[in-house]
Amino acid sequence: MEMGLIAIGAGLAMGLSALATAIAQARIGAAAVGAVVEKPETFGTVLILLVIPETLAIFGFTVAILLMFGLK
Repeated sequence: MEMGLIAIGAGLAMGLSALATAIAQARIGAAAVGAVVEKPETFGTVLILLVIPETLAIFGFTVAILLMFGLK
């Protein structure tokens, strides 16, 4: 039972962080396209801003790994 609850927690950590990342990237991506169309020289900055929300998914993955293999 305990391992099953840990697996559910790991799945929630990964799934919810990926969902939050997708929502953030969708909003940033829509604004980024408009910014690049108006000023093409902002492409580098926009690219960095698009990558920043991906850290949420990386943190969720890290928590899931720690839950699955770190807690015994």
